[in-house]
Amino acid sequence: MAGMADPVVVVQDLALHYFTRRGPVRAVDGVSFELLRGETLGLVGESGCGKTSLATAMLAMPAPPGRIVAGRIVIDGTDILSLSDEEVRRQVRWEKVSMVFQGAMNSLTPVYTVGRQMSQTLQHHRRTTRAEARRIIERYLELVGLAPEVINRYPHELSGGMKQRVVIATALFLEPRVVVLDEPTTALDVIVQAQILNTVKELKRRLDLSLIFITHDLATEADVADRILVMYAGRAVETASNEIIFGGRACHPYTRMLLEATPRLREKVNELAFIPGNPPDLLVPPSGCRFRPRCPFAFDRCTDDPTLREVAPGHFAACWRCG
Repeated sequence: MAGMADPVVVVQDLALHYFTRRGPVRAVDGVSFELLRGETLGLVGESGCGKTSLATAMLAMPAPPGRIVAGRIVIDGTDILSLSDEEVRRQVRWEKVSMVFQGAMNSLTPVYTVGRQMSQTLQHHRRTTRAEARRIIERYLELVGLAPEVINRYPHELSGGMKQRVVIATALFLEPRVVVLDEPTTALDVIVQAQILNTVKELKRRLDLSLIFITHDLATEADVADRILVMYAGRAVETASNEIIFGGRACHPYTRMLLEATPRLREKVNELAFIPGNPPDLLVPPSGCRFRPRCPFAFDRCTDDPTLREVAPGHFAACWRCG
């Protein structure tokens, strides 16, 4: 793809643990990946696999009692984990990388107008007059398909889709290189979902953005993502291009079972497939491959921990049966 040459994000052996009285929950455990310039990386996996924890790590702001305990996150040439909290706030969050959080209503303060909330973020990073701040905010509201007068409205006066567009505009107006979108279409009806996805794709093209798109919906990833990263129990288990994953060449059993459990519009299916069992307890994860207790193809070697390795050009998987 044009413009996709150098990585704008490099994550190496990232570990984020939640420290509880029972011990550390290994929510992200040794994850590595790259995000190329102009690329959309789709992040998929069951609830609890570490997707949102990985997203918050990208802003160096894990939710308490989470703490990043190992690894590197290099964004646009800067290792953000080597910076102080103040440097991260001033130089990284919303400047180099921003995030569209899951649930737009929870991201908006109900007693402030849209304009007041957006201007607070803007003026924290930029010295602007009130008039200039208003012009910038109105421009980005228009970019996401909202009328300028939305600047004077309160969140309760907006529909779910409008609130989500406000959150997307807020994530964009400091012109970050990278935007993380965590389930941006959750709780929206299918028509509004399609409108939001089209808006995201158009903004990516117009603003030359690199995106990390998190969702449970593999059909959505097939539409928006250039490359897919599949997570299971805190680890990356497979990553490859959209064409490989959705073109029948996924090789990790977990990825294949996720795809089999996804409804298809053009195929008549009497009963959807499902993945038996439950994800492991990340306080005491199983030895070897973490999918082994649920995998119908497990064999003796699966008690050894598989590493993510290249099984074909551009296709990486952590499974002894791949390659």
